Amino acid sequence: MNLSPDDFALVVHSTPLVSIDLLILNAKGEVLLGYRRNRPAQDFWFVPGGRIRKNEALKDAIARITRTELGVEPASWALQGAYDHIYEDNALGRDGINTHYVALGCRCSLPEGSAIAPDAQHAELRWWPLDELMQSPQVHINTKRYFEEAPDNQL
Repeated sequence: MNLSPDDFALVVHSTPLVSIDLLILNAKGEVLLGYRRNRPAQDFWFVPGGRIRKNEALKDAIARITRTELGVEPASWALQGAYDHIYEDNALGRDGINTHYVALGCRCSLPEGSAIAPDAQHAELRWWPLDELMQSPQVHINTKRYFEEAPDNQL
């Protein structure tokens, strides 16, 4: 279902949105991040992810988001946990409306040898060593929280 911009603004203003964030590590333990072109979290490195659609099963949403944002489907996934992401702005750029996501962090693996490609909302994709990710001011705090709260700082 596609909402008009005014209807979507009312939803964002009134309720939390439910989303999936993909926590993808490669064999070297590096984390896949995309440089965001759009709000919220614009101009930050962030894990790929997206909103769950109404009546969309979690497994179907994970497959769709991975396919849309990276060009591949996940080989496997597991739910890490639920996180609050609260932003002062919103995807529409409307004044006076903040955004609250309940983001489901999902650990994902990609099929071996997958060629990934960024979608329109990411200027580029890059693998980050975990220690560099945690120290970089270019990586959004909400991305860092997935790794601060993971047992032993691991996925």
